[in-house]
Amino acid sequence: MLKNYRYTLVFLAWMTFVTYASLSSFDQDNAPTFNLPHLDKAVHFTFYFVAAFLAAFLLRERTLGKVGLRKALLFSVVFAVGFGIIIEVLQYTLTVDRQGDVLDAMANTIGALLGAFAIKLLFSGRTRLKWEI
Repeated sequence: MLKNYRYTLVFLAWMTFVTYASLSSFDQDNAPTFNLPHLDKAVHFTFYFVAAFLAAFLLRERTLGKVGLRKALLFSVVFAVGFGIIIEVLQYTLTVDRQGDVLDAMANTIGALLGAFAIKLLFSGRTRLKWEI
């Protein structure tokens, strides 16, 4: 039975992780430091790349494949971008030591777009993968 919900469960777990990581305060004194420029933008990109990717699979799973690839990709991008914007607003309004950032929202958007593009590449063209749930 859980096999019928595998993408749904993975998507919900991922979005729970993204929400927690985005809205929680982390102790900066005990955290390891990496001196990589723009590392947080790469993290935002990755969060929303995976979110859009998983959202397309979730939609196909929940509709039993009745939604086409194009609609699934459009929905996944709109959802991921909207969710990212909401998280940035919540960071600005609800957290003390986190702040909303337009550049973070842009990284979220680029990640979501490229996540959908990755699915498009995987499931269309001559080397087409099977699009089954």
